[in-house]
Amino acid sequence: MSLYTKWRNLSDNHESQEKEVKFWEEYLKVEASIYNEILNNKEEVVKGNVSELAKKYNTSNEFFMGFIDGISESLKKDINLDEIEEDTDITIDIDWEKLYYNMVAVEAHWLYNLPGWDNILDKSKRKEIEKSYKSTKTVVKEVKIGRNDPCTCGSGKKYKKCCGK
Repeated sequence: MSLYTKWRNLSDNHESQEKEVKFWEEYLKVEASIYNEILNNKEEVVKGNVSELAKKYNTSNEFFMGFIDGISESLKKDINLDEIEEDTDITIDIDWEKLYYNMVAVEAHWLYNLPGWDNILDKSKRKEIEKSYKSTKTVVKEVKIGRNDPCTCGSGKKYKKCCGK
């Protein structure tokens, strides 16, 4: 069984809602800790095998796989999650703007408000990224042509007598 499958089983299968909440609270603390360390050492590209990296960040292999799952869409080079095992060497080379955008998109305020971002993206750039995300969520209503409005083709006729037939 791949490490990714183990992570999915761990994150998806809970005996009760209470245990699920407890699981996610624990995982999110670990995730924030890993991100905090990475943000504070932004020049360092994270490299190594999964087991070593999990030890480095004081977590289990499965939780570190969850971290990889979460950050995978924000990397400069794709990682095939299904092929990752405990002894797989990986490189986590982060596209910082994409990572910030993705954190805003999933509303992970506990991550995109970490102080380490100050040394990576200045406040104006972060505001620009947040505005960019919000603009994708803005619904713009299309102007509807009324039956008795002049036709848009320029014929001078009412829409209902021209192109609206």
